[in-house]
Amino acid sequence: MANILVVEDEANLSRFIELELIHEGYTVTVINDGAEAYNIATEKRFDLILLDLMLPGMNGLEFCRRIRSRSMVPIIMISAKDDLMDKVSGLDTGANDYITKPFAIEELLARVRSLLRSSKAASRQMASNELTINGLTVNSATYQASYNDNYISLTKKEFLLLRHMMENKNIVLSRERLVKEVWKENVHDDSNVVDVFIRYLRNKLRATGCPDMITTVRGIGYVIRED
Repeated sequence: MANILVVEDEANLSRFIELELIHEGYTVTVINDGAEAYNIATEKRFDLILLDLMLPGMNGLEFCRRIRSRSMVPIIMISAKDDLMDKVSGLDTGANDYITKPFAIEELLARVRSLLRSSKAASRQMASNELTINGLTVNSATYQASYNDNYISLTKKEFLLLRHMMENKNIVLSRERLVKEVWKENVHDDSNVVDVFIRYLRNKLRATGCPDMITTVRGIGYVIRED
């Protein structure tokens, strides 16, 4: 079953939600501080987050804003504020749903089930666009890359270069071919654009802890080999 993070500082409410979710078969982690919850959410994988708006340490809006720079985990924001602008702010910062206190637990559970179903369908669709080698993943639909779920910020050309090499794993690709496929231009004898971008890629991959999978074949080009 799904692994759910509950971020709520009202002890009675968080305990009530926890027990109801456990009864439904979910695995539940409860944190009452926004900053602590953010650290845990970046270290562990959760299938859904129930997030209070008003929290010590880091409020729900800031939590949501920061998480969205790293993950698309589904988030249901919970708040006593029912003003339209509060709802809009929550959704604009990346929440998938917004429910106001007090709420019926049956409604919250229904929203959890609905969002998990949608997330699972989206994950299946995303997986069809993904290519993974030794923990390094590129997604052609989102133009995003990651290593062991750690996001790697790449430019479009860097992404296209990495994807093309991964699509042709274990095949040595010449600089001329890479320029033609990625830059769609004729290569010049004195062009070192591929070498420069390979260096950029290696530095960015290394920064996430990814081992150097790009091998230089002297006098020919480059290859990514799968272990």
